[in-house]
Amino acid sequence: MGVALARLVQWTATGYGTRALETTPLNEAILKEIIMFAESFIYKHPQEAKYVFVEPLEWKTDLEPSAFESGYVVSATTVKSEESDENGQPLLFLSVPQIKVRSFGQLSCLLLIAKDTKLKEAQACIEANRNPVAKILGLNYNTMKEESSVLNILDKITKDDDTESEIKMKIAILLKQLDVYLLNHSLKHISLEIPLNPAAVKNDIELLKRFSGKGEQTALESIKYTSDYEYSNGCRAPPWRQILGEICYVLVKPHDVETLCITCSEEGVFLNGGKTDDEEINYERKGVIYKDLVTCLKEKSAIFSENMSKQQTRFNEELQKEKNQTNETPKKEAASALRKAIPGSDKSTLEKNKINFGKNNMIKRLEPSLNWKTTVDSKEHRTSLHEEKHGGRLEKSAPSVSPGKAQLVRKSAEKVEEIVSESSSESEEDEEPPDHRQEANADLPSEYWQIQKLVKYLKGGNQTATVIALCSMKDFNLAQETCQLAIRDVGGLEVLINLLDTDEVKCKIGSLKILKEISHNPQIRRNIVDLGGLPIMVNILDSPHKSLKCLAAETIANVAKFRRARWAVRHHGGITKLVALLDCAQNSAEPAQSSLYDARDVEVARCGALALWSCSKSYANKEAIRKAGGIPLLARLLKTSHENMLIPVVGTLQECASEENYRAAIKAERIIENLVKNLNSENEQLQEHCAMAIYQCAEDEETRDLVRMHGGLKPLASLLNNTDNKERLAAVTGAIWKCSISKENVTKFREYKAIETLVGLLTDQPEEVLVNVVGALGECCQEYENRVIVRKCGGIQPLVNLLVGINQALLVNVTKAVGACAVEPESMMIIDRLDGVRLLWSLLKNPHPDVKASAAWALCPCIQNAKDAGEMVRSFVGGLELVVNLLKSDNKEVLASVCAAITNIAKDQENLAVITDHGVVPLLSKLANTNNDKLRHHLAEAISCCCMWGRNRVAFGENKAVAPLVRYLKSNDANVHRATAQALYQLSEDADNCITMHENGAVKLLLHMVGSPDQDLQEAAAGCISNIRRLALATEKARYT
Repeated sequence: MGVALARLVQWTATGYGTRALETTPLNEAILKEIIMFAESFIYKHPQEAKYVFVEPLEWKTDLEPSAFESGYVVSATTVKSEESDENGQPLLFLSVPQIKVRSFGQLSCLLLIAKDTKLKEAQACIEANRNPVAKILGLNYNTMKEESSVLNILDKITKDDDTESEIKMKIAILLKQLDVYLLNHSLKHISLEIPLNPAAVKNDIELLKRFSGKGEQTALESIKYTSDYEYSNGCRAPPWRQILGEICYVLVKPHDVETLCITCSEEGVFLNGGKTDDEEINYERKGVIYKDLVTCLKEKSAIFSENMSKQQTRFNEELQKEKNQTNETPKKEAASALRKAIPGSDKSTLEKNKINFGKNNMIKRLEPSLNWKTTVDSKEHRTSLHEEKHGGRLEKSAPSVSPGKAQLVRKSAEKVEEIVSESSSESEEDEEPPDHRQEANADLPSEYWQIQKLVKYLKGGNQTATVIALCSMKDFNLAQETCQLAIRDVGGLEVLINLLDTDEVKCKIGSLKILKEISHNPQIRRNIVDLGGLPIMVNILDSPHKSLKCLAAETIANVAKFRRARWAVRHHGGITKLVALLDCAQNSAEPAQSSLYDARDVEVARCGALALWSCSKSYANKEAIRKAGGIPLLARLLKTSHENMLIPVVGTLQECASEENYRAAIKAERIIENLVKNLNSENEQLQEHCAMAIYQCAEDEETRDLVRMHGGLKPLASLLNNTDNKERLAAVTGAIWKCSISKENVTKFREYKAIETLVGLLTDQPEEVLVNVVGALGECCQEYENRVIVRKCGGIQPLVNLLVGINQALLVNVTKAVGACAVEPESMMIIDRLDGVRLLWSLLKNPHPDVKASAAWALCPCIQNAKDAGEMVRSFVGGLELVVNLLKSDNKEVLASVCAAITNIAKDQENLAVITDHGVVPLLSKLANTNNDKLRHHLAEAISCCCMWGRNRVAFGENKAVAPLVRYLKSNDANVHRATAQALYQLSEDADNCITMHENGAVKLLLHMVGSPDQDLQEAAAGCISNIRRLALATEKARYT
């Protein structure tokens, strides 16, 4: 971290030598990485987070004392952390505005408290602590050389004899790793920045002058240099400013804002301080740096942005002309920047790069032209495809399209296709990757030029020469990106796709073999779709030649990795044809089972399954596969012993099992039995996909029972012991989680010692695994025996540690698991000691409703089983107000869980008084008109408990909560009946409420419930009727006296 801050962070001098961080993208990127490191430190390295710094990190903060809640002693102007060092000094001390932090744990907590201002706090901390590593580990560490390795760190720190040396060593290594990461991350960031040069700036300004003048259609009113004198290097800035990389200064007058004074420099374009009264320029930067002048002006002027967008095509053409004219100019600035960035680079190396740059620019893209008759047919086919994409509207196609227009057409087509695709679970490669050509200054290998020569033979040779060229091209390492892009850059893709339309089988095979290899590249995939290659490949699936079918299906499998390609396969009838490939016996007179052993048939089916696997990431394609009869064929193929066949088959089923229709069909076809059988395979990838398919299907109770009946639980439990393959482990733990929803399965997992293994997986695992592991433990801990196992295996602490994470799914599962463990008093004591209840309470502020609801449910058993629960709840500053305010939520699950929490909170009289003051009665009354039985149940219980304080019974009547409660008695849910009867019994202590109940027909409904077998319901109903009757008798007596 020290090297990164010293060498990479950009500082500026501001008044009397005090240095501050500049507002640059690089600085912001470095600060964000440091924030991520510090934020996650407390739960990734809990032991090291307690280490006390040698000197505190001290800076001026904008945080107010009121932002700090539980865990801190807060006054009007000071804050002290309850956590302190061995001398009793707090690890965080705030005396407005100065703050001192002495541990990573407090640093993590501070960043969580800062929320939206964490970037500002991190900047202030770095500015005030220029060498934070020395303050954290001591000056001895600071004397070490920058290039010191981990071994040097070990040697330096282990010389100390104190007991903290091991923790200090770990922190030193973590900081060293962060330093290396920041250097690498910054290098990537810097490599993306292209420095401006005088020629490029001059071109931009001259072009903008052409688009300037009076009138609403012009982009600007005027643009001019501040100096007319131009130096020999093209710069107009004074020599002492050129040293800082500045090129020139321009005055720009947009139509809608005041005149802007702009500095153009090598690192970008920015606003300066403008001209002073003495007509001198204030060179100090004001605001952010933009990549070029046009981007800066678009940001500052809305009219400029609007008018430029209207004239963008013309501007781009003009700009391209200017660039072509100045392309021969040596890039002195780029060369100097390269020399600075790469130590040891000499002049000869830079000259070599310039030669290569010129050489690449001289290469012209050759138009594909075969001398065969089929070329015309291919062009006509692609023209018809183009017409189809545009909704049948005929468009005249030009012989060549400019890159800008081609990109515009491609993106508009993609937009239409994305709407049509109706995809649901698509996430893989849906974003358009940058379509980059070979680096202009790269040293290209000899293979690049050799492949380009072969493509020329493909274009101009006869059939024999074409076959020979294809064979020669196949001998290259086509998995290498340079070879793939060499084929594309010289127009080879068009030729290869044209060859697929010929009648020569050998040429088709050769072309498909090459396309299959190079289509692993995302850019090549998109180019194949743009050139209309997929419809041709789909047509080849009807070929009688099995080799052609296999190659076409495999190539489709590689290409259909993004949304538009999957749509194209379905649109041209590819799904039906691919499903037909799965029927191995369709051309055989032998029985179906026997034909599976025909190697060619097996390969055809395997390739078909592979293509369907890629296509099945789209919801519409899943439906098309089902309607084409794909499920019975996949079920039949699942019975084979060919592992290379089974992997794509199970992969397809796994993707499709996310849909309910498929899950029903999977049960009907008895696929679960074969999935369970293949869990015992030696192939890790097959095991992974089988477990993932079970995970998708096990939402259904019948499926969970089938997994148990066919003996699938034991192999799942045994696979937990193999933790090297994280993808497989995530799939296996997911299957165990879903299977654990059934109690019978939980009993089996306990027999197989799976719960102990799951507890061991709570640390040092990726989040994908942790989500499933914690979910499984949450289901298992619903039973007493399993809660004891988790506690005895030391599972409570890692579960509580996970409560500080940020993954939504993980937090939902962790809160459920902690809540399940809290039912047991001994486990609750551990949770309380680890501050778990406070962490659960803090999750009520989480923005995700599912997390809020799960945290509130978990708090219920915690409050029930904690010693002195009332005092514990009151100790959370602002906690009761937070709970009451959650009653304003729109989410039914959040409301039900909060009502359940209030039921437990209100059992303590002092807490009931506090929440009454916070307005719990009107908020509960407002929720009474609901049809959700779950909410009704817990709302009625909350109202019943809240009646125990002051005049709350009267207040519920005044807020019109009684009449809706009477209607709850018509529900079919017995829990709602019991809770409602108890609430009405409490409310009936008030005379006005009794009248309301009687008017709404409560007596008749309650009379039926007096005969209920539920004793609590009996007593509450009878008590309520008794109170109503007493009031009636009292009224009658008063009338006659």
